Amino acid sequence: MSLDLLFDPLFRLPFLTGLLLAGLLPLIGMYLRLRGEWLAALAFAQMASAGALVAMVMDGPMLLGGALAALLAAFVKGLMARAGAHAYALMMLFAWGAGVLLVANHPLAEQAGHALFDGQLYFTGEAHLAASVVAWGVALPLLWWLNRSLLLAHVFPEFHRARGLDPRPRLMVFDLLAGMIIALATVSIGVMAAFALVFVPPLVASRFGRSWRAGLVLAAVVGMLGYSAAFVLSLGFDQPFGPVCALLLVGLVVVLSVKSDRL
Repeated sequence: MSLDLLFDPLFRLPFLTGLLLAGLLPLIGMYLRLRGEWLAALAFAQMASAGALVAMVMDGPMLLGGALAALLAAFVKGLMARAGAHAYALMMLFAWGAGVLLVANHPLAEQAGHALFDGQLYFTGEAHLAASVVAWGVALPLLWWLNRSLLLAHVFPEFHRARGLDPRPRLMVFDLLAGMIIALATVSIGVMAAFALVFVPPLVASRFGRSWRAGLVLAAVVGMLGYSAAFVLSLGFDQPFGPVCALLLVGLVVVLSVKSDRL
């Protein structure tokens, strides 16, 4: 296993694409965890995968299909806010059923379906890298703008009502942003790898971060380091990226939990 492979033109572009997403997904995950809505990430990912498969069957761009499906999921989530986890579960079941039926009944969807679920990010192209760069440029200022409202909605939920403000527009903006980024990640690195990077780094940061800002930085660092290690291992041993990434991040949580209990 040689690290020189990372600098090979065939793998350099996918690596950079995934690395950008691995730094951004944990930031989205921090806010989803803050709001108790981490399950929404899996719902968005499943909907994005189904939308990408539908787009491919219709001879359209998978990236666009995934993004539209995730935006629809974010919009439905906003309308069904009171339903909570029930809405996410229904979206996941719907998207999973539609995706599996497409894979089972359409020959073109079979290979793409395996790539989406296994996380074969080696097939990403320049469009995915460009979209990831744009996602960073859009997400950082938006998260900076939304940060105060999202924190106040959690720490002091009566703040907006006391001032006669409606927090729902900003919450909807966050939902749409999360849906778009998770859709891009799903089409680029696969369903479960995207969900693992949304869920696990914030879990680590919530335990070891000393402040909210430190937690954001720690989550992004854990995501990028975990992703890089998973990329090298999956490439070196010729294994699908998604399972390697998920297992490595879960193993990291287990190791850190054991070590912190001994301290």
